[in-house]
Amino acid sequence: MTSISYVQQQRITRLCVRCGLLLMQYGAESAVVVDLSKRLGFALGMSSVECSLNFNAITLTTICNERCITTTRDTINQSINVNLLVQIQQIVNKTEATVDRNELIDRTTLAFDELDKTVYPTWLVSIFVGASCAAFAYLNGGSWSITAVTFIAGMVAMFTRIYLAKHHFNPFITVIVTAFIASLIGATTYYFDIGNNADIAVASSVLLLVPSFPLINSFSDILKGYVNIGVGRAVFTYMLTLSACVGIVMALVLLRIQHWGF
Repeated sequence: MTSISYVQQQRITRLCVRCGLLLMQYGAESAVVVDLSKRLGFALGMSSVECSLNFNAITLTTICNERCITTTRDTINQSINVNLLVQIQQIVNKTEATVDRNELIDRTTLAFDELDKTVYPTWLVSIFVGASCAAFAYLNGGSWSITAVTFIAGMVAMFTRIYLAKHHFNPFITVIVTAFIASLIGATTYYFDIGNNADIAVASSVLLLVPSFPLINSFSDILKGYVNIGVGRAVFTYMLTLSACVGIVMALVLLRIQHWGF
């Protein structure tokens, strides 16, 4: 591809920003987003690629033969999908390794169109999340009855969270409702005096709301120099944690748990 037309450069710019956008939406850290977007642009024949990230937007510029094209896209948070991130990295690697430059843009576009975005069924995810919460309760000394209640609470809460996310509810409202339901079910161990330690059931039921992946990404972004987006992700994570606390307190107040001063 010795000579790149303006139309071809437009398509390459769209591919690069599409790459970065997908990476941001599905949980990649900022350094990976910038690196893969630039590598894709260079592999497709650009002489320079510049990428700027905000918490909810990406701006990308390609330069070829002293011709500059800039585009900006808004991002929408999706659930974390590491499989999709790996597929995008494989596309970039394959594009870089391609010797035959003919129709490379078309082949790369087709590869992005054919990305496998399938996820596990909701019921399966809910069961395994409930099992992980129950396992944590059991390892912390909970009786079998505490473990069973924790399993039900975690499973129902995860099902609720996925349902609300699919219907595009505000993420903070989603977390509040999920924490409320998980705590409501877990706190029945207080209300009906089930098991040996009701505190374990309540604490373990909301483990699915711990925002570990976004928190790690926020620290990684700050340490690697992407302070703005790192701080934005950190604030978003802390707001999710606060929302979970609100949901837990609402459930305990509703049940008038004596242990909390009622």
